[in-house]
Amino acid sequence: MINWILMRMMNPLTDDVTRTMLTQDYPTNPFEIVTVADKLTPRAIIEAGMRSQTGKALQRPFGSPVVRSPWDDILLTPRQLFQLPTATLDEISTATVIGRNARKPLNLDIPIMITGMSYGGSLSLKLKMALAKGSAMVGTSTNTGESAVTGETRSLAKYLVGQYNRGGWLTSREQLSLLDAIEIQLGQGAFGGAVESTMQSATIGKHLRKTWHLKEGQDATVRARMPGVSTPRDIVELVSSLKSAHDIPVGVKIAASDFIEKELQVIAQTDADFVVIDGAEGGTAVAPPTLEDDLGLPTLYGLARTVDWLEGQGLRDRFSVIAAGGMRTPGQFLKALAIGADAVYVGSIAVLAAVHAQVVKILPKAVPAQMVLYDGQYSDKLDVDQAATSLANFLKSCTEEMKLALQALGKKSVRELAREDLVATCKDLAEFMNIRYAGSPRRYASKTQLASDRLK
Repeated sequence: MINWILMRMMNPLTDDVTRTMLTQDYPTNPFEIVTVADKLTPRAIIEAGMRSQTGKALQRPFGSPVVRSPWDDILLTPRQLFQLPTATLDEISTATVIGRNARKPLNLDIPIMITGMSYGGSLSLKLKMALAKGSAMVGTSTNTGESAVTGETRSLAKYLVGQYNRGGWLTSREQLSLLDAIEIQLGQGAFGGAVESTMQSATIGKHLRKTWHLKEGQDATVRARMPGVSTPRDIVELVSSLKSAHDIPVGVKIAASDFIEKELQVIAQTDADFVVIDGAEGGTAVAPPTLEDDLGLPTLYGLARTVDWLEGQGLRDRFSVIAAGGMRTPGQFLKALAIGADAVYVGSIAVLAAVHAQVVKILPKAVPAQMVLYDGQYSDKLDVDQAATSLANFLKSCTEEMKLALQALGKKSVRELAREDLVATCKDLAEFMNIRYAGSPRRYASKTQLASDRLK
């Protein structure tokens, strides 16, 4: 009966709307909203409304939805007959080393690291604890982000990378002595580089205020420049100072841009142990859409140009390279390693994997961000142990799939990956990457060479 009544009520309305859309001109036709959305995109329309409401810069979480790195145009190349697959998975190592020339290198069981996401400026303490515990369960590292070391995360992390940051919250000898690697944060992909941002005192809780050593009522500001740094020479001296004071690896993180070779020229003057290249597809808790969408260089291009420049200068063995920014699958991780990275950073995908089974606690009344952000309305509902297990399972799953791919490639270690293991379906990309184009058959100089290759 209810269905019959509803149908009787809806039929005239549906008929009227359909008739209007099919007969009236656009100025009075409701279909106009579809054509407007096609032209402007729903995202631009919604963001225009937000801007009109507040008159302030927007703060979009998780980074840009615009992905320009052509990972899908690159494929890995397995071997089957002329070279046999690796006999067993047990032979395959996923271990990697960051800062191999440091007195105390960072030895990781897997080449997937948790990227810098700060407690306070980004994530809740509970989630930071989960990331620390989950990463420790699989023998990899977590990262403080632009924050300070907390006892809660340090006690759970096996390996902790700390960001010597532009907020000045992780610069003391006491804090630095708690780390397994120091990452000087001079830029971030999701921000298009380095800009200032301020966290108002009213949003800073007691625990965070104590962690950052702030006074009551004091705002927290991340500057565009590192305190005390006014010239490139100051950056060189900063790295030297940290290297001389600590045995652990010291690295520099920058956002990828078209000036990347000039940036690397400065880093090359330092005795840093590693370089982090953060592409434009990187995530963040909050950043203005313009910085996320319209600044920087896509991750794949930034990584390739970094490795090419280091190799061209004869410096590749001096620096470990960590690729960051929007990578989300085991296949992308492998491709980044084959391009030349020693490890990859993951952020947004790691966060969502950690809370995947818990967001049902707040859906549909709130979005997942409200469970993970520092100021999230439901951050207290996160179960740390469950999130840690979920993250560990995600990383284990990725590692197992990577090992299967390595077996098909005939490799015994992730360190054996190289560009010869890649092929591109786009000619321009193949030329830029200095890898083979998939549409061109392999050419052999002679039948003797072909026979030799067959029997390898």
